[in-house]
Amino acid sequence: MGDQVKLGAGGAEYDYPVLKGSVGPDVVDIRKLYGQAGMFTFDPGFTSTASCESALTYIDGDEGVLLHRGYPIGQLAENSSFMEVSYLLLNGELPSKEELETFEFTISRHTMLHEQLRTFYQGFRRDAHPMAIMCGVVGALSAFYHDSTDISDPLQRKIASHRLIAKMPTIAAMAFKYAVGQPFLYPDNSLSYTGNFLRMTFGVPAEEYEVIPAVEKAMDRIFILHADHEQNASTSTVRLAGSSGANPFACIAAGIACLWGPAHGGANEAALNMLKEIGTPDKIPHYIERAKDKNDPFRLMGFGHRVYKNYDPRATVMQSTVREVFEALKVDDPLFETALRLEEIALSDPYFVEKKLFPNVDFYSGIILNAIGFPTTMFTVLFALARTVGWVAQWNEMISDPGQKIGRPRQLYTGPTQRDYIPLDKR
Repeated sequence: MGDQVKLGAGGAEYDYPVLKGSVGPDVVDIRKLYGQAGMFTFDPGFTSTASCESALTYIDGDEGVLLHRGYPIGQLAENSSFMEVSYLLLNGELPSKEELETFEFTISRHTMLHEQLRTFYQGFRRDAHPMAIMCGVVGALSAFYHDSTDISDPLQRKIASHRLIAKMPTIAAMAFKYAVGQPFLYPDNSLSYTGNFLRMTFGVPAEEYEVIPAVEKAMDRIFILHADHEQNASTSTVRLAGSSGANPFACIAAGIACLWGPAHGGANEAALNMLKEIGTPDKIPHYIERAKDKNDPFRLMGFGHRVYKNYDPRATVMQSTVREVFEALKVDDPLFETALRLEEIALSDPYFVEKKLFPNVDFYSGIILNAIGFPTTMFTVLFALARTVGWVAQWNEMISDPGQKIGRPRQLYTGPTQRDYIPLDKR
């Protein structure tokens, strides 16, 4: 508890406590505002409203800071693994060697899907978007795993969390295989979480699949960089759905549906499409001028960020990763040269520097995923796969919070006032 602030309403003044977090802006506790003053606050998009208390992730957009449980994202991406970060988000601390081995073993034993779910895929059209399949299959998990839907039981919540994290790569890989008409591959528990996903996605029964270390490392980093991002739209959706007591599989399916929106999960696809439109490095100056023209609809995608008013800390890690992947795969693609040249210009052009339009994580991740062989329709699926651990951790935190209430945003009503019904023959 901190200081008090006074808010005036109708000639009266009321005191409201100021709550202080461990880091970041203070917040005014207005939970009693309506009861005392008969008024609501008006905050479209909730950009000035803290909807919950959380100890998971902290972002300082002005300074370009992203912390998971206090650890900078750059340090985690460089030194950690996705499984280790998953453990950190779920449990609050980095694991010991034994704890990590136990966690990895547990996750590996939940990777298979119920066999009947294989037939579930057959109900979708072959050209169905993979995100549509993800929404359906994840939502359907609650019909197969009744033993982990009691949200009041900490053990069941833990089992459901492990199941979602473990099964999401299998679900995603099967969505890809179904779209391209190839047979599904069962998980291989001798591989890492990320290596297993790559094999299930790109492997075929006719031959052995070799996991390329540089690609495995790149995918693991992409997963880490997308694991959690505070109270964004999809995470807020998971929390809102969970506040009603919905089962965890339904909550994560709701998060996937929200993430599907191009303003949220489709940013890296938009960045890649922009690079394809530009084509070759010699055309960059033309498109740079178009981007500076306010009357031109063309925009540089993958530059700047709604949250980060400085450099996206996740993008720093991805810069070197792009080069490692292209070198390992021996990719000779003009798209890569265009991206590097565009990056160079944007980092030095006064217009972009002044407006702080630096390359963000989506600019680099789209290039990497394209080089690895993922179609753009899979980009958001990979985002959902990585973000599942964040959603699950946020959902668990919310369920465990004694102060949590069912979500019920208020509104500023602007429709007609009360009026009497007019019979049909009199209208």
